[in-house]
Amino acid sequence: MARPAPLLLLLAAVCLVAASSAGGADAAERKTTTVGVYELRKGDFSVRVTNWGAVIMSVVLPDSRGKLADVVLGYDTIAEYVFENSSTYFGALVGRVANRIAKARFVLDGKAYHLYPNDGKNTLHGILEKFPEVQEIHGAWFISTNSGHRGFSNVTWTVKEHVGGGDAPYITLCYHSFDGEQGFPGALDVYVTYQLSGPYVLSVHMNATAAGKATPVNLAQHSYWNLGGAGSGDILGNTVQLFASRYTPVDAELIPTGQVAPVAGTPYDLRAPTPVGARVHRVTGGLSKTGATIYGFDTNYAVDGGDDVDAHALRRVAVVRDGKSGRSLELWANQPGVQFYTGNFLTADVKGKGGKAYGQYGALCLETQGFPDAVNHPNFPSVIVRPGQVYKHEMVYKFSF
Repeated sequence: MARPAPLLLLLAAVCLVAASSAGGADAAERKTTTVGVYELRKGDFSVRVTNWGAVIMSVVLPDSRGKLADVVLGYDTIAEYVFENSSTYFGALVGRVANRIAKARFVLDGKAYHLYPNDGKNTLHGILEKFPEVQEIHGAWFISTNSGHRGFSNVTWTVKEHVGGGDAPYITLCYHSFDGEQGFPGALDVYVTYQLSGPYVLSVHMNATAAGKATPVNLAQHSYWNLGGAGSGDILGNTVQLFASRYTPVDAELIPTGQVAPVAGTPYDLRAPTPVGARVHRVTGGLSKTGATIYGFDTNYAVDGGDDVDAHALRRVAVVRDGKSGRSLELWANQPGVQFYTGNFLTADVKGKGGKAYGQYGALCLETQGFPDAVNHPNFPSVIVRPGQVYKHEMVYKFSF
């Protein structure tokens, strides 16, 4: 659902007014915001969203026998999303730059920018410098924050529009990111729309406009999918097909080497439907805190067609199928890459909805995006947005059963 330019400007103004009326995100005084939970419903297909971190809290749909289940990982309460989600990012919209930036620095237009490391000496998705205070009063959640650097998954977004029912229910959220937030140059006005755009179709529309300075922008929707139902077990029996002939190899810290390599002849080749469990122990997905090798996918793939003239058109990215439930997910998007992650770092102490321990490989992520660390690799597709330009990121999830 493309938005006309005047509405983009209006949404940006709304976000800016919301930030200014609260004293601005970079103001020294404490700011208190209200956080809610908003439902979109179309028959027996429903999605719940919160304006804390623009999080998708639940996606409920039937299986082949008509049994309903929530197919995304997450938590039961807003407080858990505030205090527990800064490392898992369940359902969150992450930014200003998703994925990793090597050594928490980059150079843009001849100037070096230093960010706040939160993944060893690197940055990942966005830092949370200070935990806010959270209070529930008569079912309403109030979050109080001081100034500090926070990723987009750790801020309160403004609800611009919410239509919970009808033919195409949707919610539009916006956020004004101040100049210097997380160390990035320039102010940025961001909005995201989640919409049930068809029968069992969830569309995600992300836009961002830079004000005053050029800045890197790479937003990602970080939902964890388990088509058998959240907490139902691992996803090793799911089949995955990625429409990607190349990937970006990484070093031990999961930083890209700069190479864009063919998947042919490697365990990363998922061009044909492949059970996750057949490959997950043949690829490395980082190191544990003790230095032990973690197995699993945490890999950026170059989506086929990303080099075409019309590179921003929607392209088929992935198909995931769960044989037990009969559910399938087909993902389309317009970004050059997709990060395929198999929940390698989920452990038994990560407890989610209903107190269930999700466990390693308890879900998978398909994060369409620009390439990781693109700011430090001139040969990667650029993620720089200059004043007057509009960043657009479109995703479409098509479910069947």
